[in-house]
Amino acid sequence: MDVDTRLLRYFAAVAEEGGLTRAAQRLYVSQPALTKQIKQLEERLGVRLFTRSKSGMALTGPGRALAERVPELLATWDRALRETRRAAGRAARVLRVGFLASAANEATQEIVAEFARRRPGWRADMRQASWANPTAGLADGDVDVALLRLPFPGQDELRVEVLFSEPRCVALPSSHPLASREVIAFSELWDEAFVAAPEETGAWRDYWVGAGERDGRPVRIGAVTDQPDEWLSAIANGYGVALAPESAARYYARPGVTYRPVTGVSASQVAVAWAPADDDNPVVRDFVLCCLEYT
Repeated sequence: MDVDTRLLRYFAAVAEEGGLTRAAQRLYVSQPALTKQIKQLEERLGVRLFTRSKSGMALTGPGRALAERVPELLATWDRALRETRRAAGRAARVLRVGFLASAANEATQEIVAEFARRRPGWRADMRQASWANPTAGLADGDVDVALLRLPFPGQDELRVEVLFSEPRCVALPSSHPLASREVIAFSELWDEAFVAAPEETGAWRDYWVGAGERDGRPVRIGAVTDQPDEWLSAIANGYGVALAPESAARYYARPGVTYRPVTGVSASQVAVAWAPADDDNPVVRDFVLCCLEYT
């Protein structure tokens, strides 16, 4: 019987977290979708893996037996997959670089150019990810290294080097009463609807709606988007406001959207990240050095 490794990853997350809610956040999927996948795995195996209650998900006897084996199985598969992709990258002389939005801002082109100078014949293949994937494919092994915004889910499981910080601002519809202000206090925005990333992005979404900087005030969500164009359209059409890096005013200027400095929120950090398994990868190390040198 063949079982998709994705189903085993979902099972392992629920087993480790003891419930669907935290596991869904960790996996960047919705809770109903996760429930469906667990049921599918149980049907394929022909056994019940969990007992469900209001307090969470408890492993059954067969579930415990599977949980003991799955981490080693997945780790072995991940190593094989990484080694295969690394070999393909070396053969093609391509370093896969994931990034979100504007990556490292104006420094991105200099980083890529310096990498080409350090590694003649190599190419940095820049791959933009949606905001629904805050690790830009790094957590899944789809890229070798990534330029990311902190914080993001799974950050503690990766190597991270902070490159620089920049203030956050607020993006508002140009018709908004606060759009004419020079500077806006974040507390003045607490009652506004926000345009947010998908809920399953967890800490990423929380940071960009300022969830930890509201003195406990709840967040109102006016729209959910995972692409810059959708995000800009939602703001321009009045569905909500949004926190953004200061550089968004340069990279995402658009009629109908006004950017203003905002006080009372922390600065955004840009980092380069890679998997611990690539600590000894000289090509990844060279790219990281380029990032550190040119930011």
